[in-house]
Amino acid sequence: MPAKQTAPAEIARLKVTLRGSKPPIWRRIEAPSNIRLDKLHDVLQIIMGWKYAHLHQFIVNAHDRTNTVFYGAIDSDMGFNQFDDLNMRNESKARLNEILTAPKSRIIYEYDFGDSWEHDIVLEKLLPPEPGVKYPRCIAGKRNGPPEDVGGIWGYAHLLDAITHPASSDDRELVELVGGEFDPEAFDLEAINARLRRIRLS
Repeated sequence: MPAKQTAPAEIARLKVTLRGSKPPIWRRIEAPSNIRLDKLHDVLQIIMGWKYAHLHQFIVNAHDRTNTVFYGAIDSDMGFNQFDDLNMRNESKARLNEILTAPKSRIIYEYDFGDSWEHDIVLEKLLPPEPGVKYPRCIAGKRNGPPEDVGGIWGYAHLLDAITHPASSDDRELVELVGGEFDPEAFDLEAINARLRRIRLS
């Protein structure tokens, strides 16, 4: 008897927006609705241009302190918990469709607790998978993600000002710190998707 075919997962269309960015830095992505949160972390690092250099967490019910839930990197076999926090849940044991259950539901992804880059992740809709399409994929976006270690959203605003109107040697040093040039409007959809195609979800 042939093996039973597993029905493909629904596809979640998500909008990811970097909180406080003006004009907004955002991405629209599609991924299997049952993607594990640790794999979603990989997707978010790629689409925003982050470099896996800092700790991260997912925050559920951030608006309700008594019911807020945190997910992060925990290896129960090795006894590793990146936060040394007993209240942190294991992101590799949680799936997106257990958390975002209906359109307009949202969570926060925080990356780098020093700079505190917070990303709003909103479930826009659930869709059937398209034949021949490899997920996850990015379908739209605007603007470059900020460089690492520039001091959060306020430091990034200072960097943009220093790029366009360098007023001091400190401004010039700041620009040199990010490689001497940075295009805040750059967004390469093809390059992002080329990297996403290398992600293994299992």
